[in-house]
Amino acid sequence: MPKETKAENSKNTAFNIANSKVKFEIYGEEMIEKKVKSSGNSGRVYLPPNWVGHNVKIIRID
Repeated sequence: MPKETKAENSKNTAFNIANSKVKFEIYGEEMIEKKVKSSGNSGRVYLPPNWVGHNVKIIRID
């Protein structure tokens, strides 16, 4: 097995950390669970009109 350089080793570690699950604790007013729909070259989630102008946080759960 070839030896990895220090840079390659740290890159692999960063990749593993990025793919592991993390726990978030969030306080808020409301929560809606929806699937992201395809929209051109992107994705889209429709939210209620009374949420317009408010700050939201999106967390991918799977």
